[in-house]
Amino acid sequence: MDIIEGIISAPNARVAIAIARFNHFINDSLLDGAIDALKRIGQVKDENITIVWVPGAYELPLTVSALANGKKYDAIVALGTVIRGYTAHFEFIAGECSSGLSAVAALSSLPVAFGVLTTESVEQAIERAGTKAGNKGAETALTALEMINVLQAIKALK
Repeated sequence: MDIIEGIISAPNARVAIAIARFNHFINDSLLDGAIDALKRIGQVKDENITIVWVPGAYELPLTVSALANGKKYDAIVALGTVIRGYTAHFEFIAGECSSGLSAVAALSSLPVAFGVLTTESVEQAIERAGTKAGNKGAETALTALEMINVLQAIKALK
């Protein structure tokens, strides 16, 4: 019986982080958490981390697709925050972002870790960016590292 479980350490991994500027006051904390997790827990070197800023969450799928097509990275972390307002805008942005990122992962066979907060309020977003609910940026980075190792183990099966 073969059992594959990913590990977190990936010191030679090349990781891109695509991050939205919109709601940067929250996303900055997500980014800090992701970088800390990559370096401290995953042991990824500074020179193997690339950060790409985009205007908002809607632009993340295109950016992640371009990064995946470049074949320079072992995983991509997508970070952003979409906060519900009083219009349907939230559903469109959150839905398209999620669907787009999922499609890129499936089509490229590259780990695309989803670290886009979709919250009802600014307070909820702040909680998920490093206070009460932990830092989802860090959790997303760890997911990316684990998936790198899972996919490598699958490829190694004979």
